[in-house]
Amino acid sequence: MNALELIRLGSLKLRENKIPTYKLDSEICLSKTLRKKREEVLINLEQNITVSNYKTFKKLIERRYLKEPIAYIFEEKEFWSKIFKVTKATLIPRPETELMVDQLVKIYKNKDINILDVGTGSGCILISLLEELKKSKGIGIDISNKALIVAKENQKNHQSGKRIKFIQKSIKDLKNINFDLIVSNPPYIVRGTLKNLEESIRNYEPIIALDGGNDGLDVIKKVIYKAGEILKLNGLLALEIGNGQYKEVSKLLICKNFRIEHKIKDYKDNIRCVISRLINKQ
Repeated sequence: MNALELIRLGSLKLRENKIPTYKLDSEICLSKTLRKKREEVLINLEQNITVSNYKTFKKLIERRYLKEPIAYIFEEKEFWSKIFKVTKATLIPRPETELMVDQLVKIYKNKDINILDVGTGSGCILISLLEELKKSKGIGIDISNKALIVAKENQKNHQSGKRIKFIQKSIKDLKNINFDLIVSNPPYIVRGTLKNLEESIRNYEPIIALDGGNDGLDVIKKVIYKAGEILKLNGLLALEIGNGQYKEVSKLLICKNFRIEHKIKDYKDNIRCVISRLINKQ
């Protein structure tokens, strides 16, 4: 059996279970099996596949057939043009989050700031920011030790790692420290709607990183309230939020002495990130 035939077999299998990216995923599974770039495989489709590689490929296709995300199958995801390790202890980085990173890099370019990343997960936000902000440093906190193990591994693989500390801690336990910037992609899914999420999210991504409580705002509220204490005056809070949450989140921010400065929309024109400035210390 050659590469073309195997890709077709994999595509047909994934298509059966309504995987929208069936052909691409089949190509990726084969390229990973052969340990070659996808492009290399596609320009040599007549190459014969060994029995051993066929068995490996088949196992990968079976995992993808069950809606397991490609990022978890291979434990990696590209974010900000860099490869990050991800596991089922961490969320898979989304393209929308890159929009927040992009805006923050523009704001703080060439500045020396101290950053806190709340619910850091894989560490991709903090690491990506510090890859661009060469004079700055940061702390990433998470209550999940398994997530922090992944973050620390990513820390070793990037130049900015020397300017980062990852700590197992809740934001409510932070004291006697002030930051110029707090970033967070907190859990914001309404608990009652978790069952409606796509299978690939519901069955594989960590619920602790998705469940935002009965109104989806439990953790967002905690971050906003604590940020008022540990942000420097005129410091920024960058929050990723769920679709349709802007109205409530903006009220919370204004009530806690924040002025909204940037609203970042996703690729479907929904407000998905709010950057606000602390204008008065309580």
